[in-house]
Amino acid sequence: MYKIDFIGKTDMGRVRSNNEDIFLLNAQAGYCLVADGMGGAAAGEMASQIFAQTAADIFAGRPPANEQELVERVQNSFLKANDRILEHVGANPDHKGMGCTAELLAFTATGFVIGHMGDSRTYRLRQGVLKQLTKDHSLVQDQIDQGMITAEQARSHRMRNVILRAVGVRPSPALDTLRGPIFAGDLFLLCSDGLTDLVEDERIVQVLLAEGDLAAKADQLVSLANQAGGKDNITVVLAGVA
Repeated sequence: MYKIDFIGKTDMGRVRSNNEDIFLLNAQAGYCLVADGMGGAAAGEMASQIFAQTAADIFAGRPPANEQELVERVQNSFLKANDRILEHVGANPDHKGMGCTAELLAFTATGFVIGHMGDSRTYRLRQGVLKQLTKDHSLVQDQIDQGMITAEQARSHRMRNVILRAVGVRPSPALDTLRGPIFAGDLFLLCSDGLTDLVEDERIVQVLLAEGDLAAKADQLVSLANQAGGKDNITVVLAGVA
């Protein structure tokens, strides 16, 4: 059985006046998450908190009996949070438009399950190769897929913040669920777009491959995003398999 080490860091950045991101680590239950709120100061922050609290509620209690039950807990975290946010907006119409992008990574004894919605991301570093496991639910990603723009053009595109899927925006949203095996030495990175909009993958992999513990690597990733302008909240979670 593998041991998973978790570390997380969030930072307001250099431009925003509040932090709508949130992360949650639960080593005992074997999961972690990142949520990036949208919809204005109070509402975006609340959407992220609702997602994190919902996941904590669903993962509380006995461990899942098998991988399929773990998949269902991941999916239910998104769907129940989606319902709770919509209920909140129904009771507070001035918060209309609130929601969050979210990543939820959970481990079994030999594998992982990821739930993904929006343009936050989950990466895996394995044997020196960084792979983006999730695909952005964004307008610019659709344009990349259609060959209309390049990935480099997307980084500075004026519509790069248009999200096509998020938690709490509409009923019964489509959720991406991924699963796969884990191996000793794997390192997973969950992050909000405050990191990836400003720090290229090549620089991220350099940090992850460098000497140092997980906390130092998380600190450096956040520092790099701030050095590049810190235009958004920045959140980084690392999960190392040993």
